[in-house]
Amino acid sequence: MIFDMDGLMIDSERLYFQAERELASRYGKSAPDGLLRRMMGRKALESMELFVRELDLPLSPEEALAQRNPLMRRLMREDLRPMPGLGHIVESFFGRLKMAVATGAPREFLDIAMDGLGIRDRFELLLASDGINKGKPDPEIFLAACAGLGLPPAECIVLEDSENGVLAGKRAGCYVVAVPAEYGRGQDFSPADVVVNSLLEAEEHIVGLLPAP
Repeated sequence: MIFDMDGLMIDSERLYFQAERELASRYGKSAPDGLLRRMMGRKALESMELFVRELDLPLSPEEALAQRNPLMRRLMREDLRPMPGLGHIVESFFGRLKMAVATGAPREFLDIAMDGLGIRDRFELLLASDGINKGKPDPEIFLAACAGLGLPPAECIVLEDSENGVLAGKRAGCYVVAVPAEYGRGQDFSPADVVVNSLLEAEEHIVGLLPAP
């Protein structure tokens, strides 16, 4: 089972929105929700390329990222919150299924989240965008996660909260459970195998997919 992180495991999309709005305001710009939603799930640099282009900022994507990351680092350390049901679903499947995290966030943010939540040891594999060439919706990171778990994609379940992540999971050949959160509203989750309202519902659905003990 492969978890996305931002918006799925941790309530971080609101922090990204806050950091990116603050960055835009430094240059007299306003970042609309639609733009910020389109950035969800992508690699950090790819999201900043979109951000800089759409807002016509006098920055390179690399410069924008260098300004955004300290804002995100501070916000994550001050206000890291797990999504409802995270602890329950992780403990429910720990020891029953191989579990991984595959996030478009940089490794630094993944480490802050895993250590802050105290669940690093529950996962066999932690993959961040560092070392990944193409971000979601490209399937690269999910294919790497499947390979790292030693399982074919058809035997892996992906949990995602963004349209880009759902597309990446399906393109990898995985079974995809979409768990849209507040900041994912309005995105197209129709490619997912199932759409649920919470991690608790996701857990119930996945239990039903597994063979009886």
